[in-house]
Amino acid sequence: MEVNLQILIGMCAKARKGGIFMEQYKLGEMEQKFADLIWESAPIGSGDLTKLCEKAFAWKRTTTYTMLKRLCDRNLFINKNGTVAALMTREEFLAAQGEQFINETFEGSLPRFLAAFSRRKKLSDKEILALKKLIDSYEEESHG
Repeated sequence: MEVNLQILIGMCAKARKGGIFMEQYKLGEMEQKFADLIWESAPIGSGDLTKLCEKAFAWKRTTTYTMLKRLCDRNLFINKNGTVAALMTREEFLAAQGEQFINETFEGSLPRFLAAFSRRKKLSDKEILALKKLIDSYEEESHG
């Protein structure tokens, strides 16, 4: 799964400035399953979403709307005129979760995270090459 580096960098900058409410990217198990269902189906009518949730989770309509409101309040989705759409892709959300983890655990330092990660799990040649390409593409974008 490829993450857009520009989105990740932008989110890091916002987080450093205190512009991101960190709980926004922490989902409970059912919230995550619900979000995944929406990402797979969006845009989707809210009535159709309630039917999907009834089938997938045995939820009542009110439960679906309560969960939807929670995720809309976190700016992941929007319910406008009865249509539910994503404000953030699954990939953008995962990037934000990863960035949040690095900020909270490694003081926002990606090198510290990679050093800790690679001490416990040896990086494969393929992973090292992918990281080098990512860094090279970032350098080209920032200098070009």
